[in-house]
Amino acid sequence: MFSLEIETLARLVIDDARAKSLRIVTAESCTGGLVAAAICSISGASDVFERGFVAYTNRAKQELLGISGDMIADLGAVSEPIARMMAEGAVEHSHAHVAVSITGVAGPGGGSPLKPVGTVHFATARANQSVHHRLEIFEFETRWEVQMAAVQVALEMLRERLR
Repeated sequence: MFSLEIETLARLVIDDARAKSLRIVTAESCTGGLVAAAICSISGASDVFERGFVAYTNRAKQELLGISGDMIADLGAVSEPIARMMAEGAVEHSHAHVAVSITGVAGPGGGSPLKPVGTVHFATARANQSVHHRLEIFEFETRWEVQMAAVQVALEMLRERLR
């Protein structure tokens, strides 16, 4: 299901988290749980993977991650502040130490001039540390390609936060 590169990254994330006795949580929108699936496809993931939130709708972002509906309305769900709040909310609403969040436009529809298809915001949060953000604008033709590129970036960011 996942490429060798994604499987390798997921294995390294698990190894890094295990080495530091840290638990991981994901908060995903446009990837619909694919980062969690990539991690959980590796034997031993249960040592470090605490849970995953699939907060696909704005309401889910509010209910699962504690993000204000007014904030989503004002900023848009696909934005840096919402990605940051998703990561923080995932740590706050779990027993994990490190979170990664993803919110974006996977396509093929739904894009706009300000947020074209392929626009994806990522954030990582670690308990008692600052939140890191990254924006990518992927130029792929299919939804799956955007999602897989997003999974890869999310795993890379998790590795960075676990070091």
